[in-house]
Amino acid sequence: MEEKFLQVNGLKIFTRIAGEGSPFLILHGWGASSRSWIKIQEKLSENFKVFSLDFPGFGKSDLPPKEWEVQDYVKLIVEYVEKIGIEKFYLLGHSFGGRVSIKLASQFPEKINKLILVDAAGIKGKSRIKIKLAKAIASFLSIFKIIPGFQLGKKIFYKLILRNTDYLKARGVMKETFKKVIKEDLTPYLSKIAIPSLIVWGKSDKLVSLKDGYLINKEIKDSELKILDCGHSPHLETPELLTEIILDFLCKNGN
Repeated sequence: MEEKFLQVNGLKIFTRIAGEGSPFLILHGWGASSRSWIKIQEKLSENFKVFSLDFPGFGKSDLPPKEWEVQDYVKLIVEYVEKIGIEKFYLLGHSFGGRVSIKLASQFPEKINKLILVDAAGIKGKSRIKIKLAKAIASFLSIFKIIPGFQLGKKIFYKLILRNTDYLKARGVMKETFKKVIKEDLTPYLSKIAIPSLIVWGKSDKLVSLKDGYLINKEIKDSELKILDCGHSPHLETPELLTEIILDFLCKNGN
């Protein structure tokens, strides 16, 4: 597997490339990196030329120059594929990478052969109300930050209310980026996707509801939904099964 840095729009982007054949691009989730997809990439590289990258702000890539929205990451990916010289590719997006993939597939369908969304984020629902409430309360509680034990209490608060620490772990420009990313509801983009699509979901996903998977499947007309017995990260929990499902989907219709 080749590992290297590429200059994309003035940013240093870490990239992993494996295999030969039709191009296949993997986009990782928030707080992760291309490293979390190595097992899947290695297996798929037996049939495809698989590219993965660290999004700006994650892994070994540079930070964004300012707070970014989902559209900024879409633009980055468009520039990235031009940089590596591929015109059309298979696309897989997990969680946050699914957000980017949804917008990318709706705006640049000519670039994508088939789309795979794995526990994709981007559907705004009741969980977002909880996040807004949590941030409002946290803002109020910040006036007590001089009190001993405040930081520990803040961490416990986020774990109990949000059930994850993505916002708490983010620093600087990435904290503001996180706010902008989760603010956008991508539901209107789903019906615009006219690419054969596979939606994979862990039935025990505690971060992104399976209800979102059903909605995405309903809105993307040419799509199928596979539900796995796992949580939010099938690529880490059941990599062999996920790879098998991906290959079955890609081999349909003579591909």
